[in-house]
Amino acid sequence: MTTDYIQSAAGVNNPTLTLTVSGTTSTSLVIPTLQDVTINNANNVFTWSQLNESAQLQVATNATNSISSNIVVELDTFFGASAATAGSAARKGLIGLSVDKTKVNFAINLSTKTISGVGYVTGLAPAITADAPVWVTPITITVSGEYTIA
Repeated sequence: MTTDYIQSAAGVNNPTLTLTVSGTTSTSLVIPTLQDVTINNANNVFTWSQLNESAQLQVATNATNSISSNIVVELDTFFGASAATAGSAARKGLIGLSVDKTKVNFAINLSTKTISGVGYVTGLAPAITADAPVWVTPITITVSGEYTIA
């Protein structure tokens, strides 16, 4: 049995996160400064007790999906590039996509696989400290529906 691990090494097949305004083919926003990535698929569970059972019973319900990361804040990525196509993800930037509650198509590549879907940019909270003298922000994409894996 051959085992293929997905690994990240500086400059080699690192994951990239790309956002496009949903329903358009406009200019994409590629987030170049990912520090980490978490792809979450959390199935909810309905639990109940029955008088004739000695243990609780459970059934899986709808999943809550999200992608989260921490990124170094880059001006055009965060605030938008003024030269990009009007209304595009690249023009709005992360803060514009979040404030406007814009539905986005996302795609994150993991070596030879791509996970994609639609969702909303949330959770931005830029911060700077003496120990981290560049602006860093968490970012979450709350997924609306299922992931597509290709």
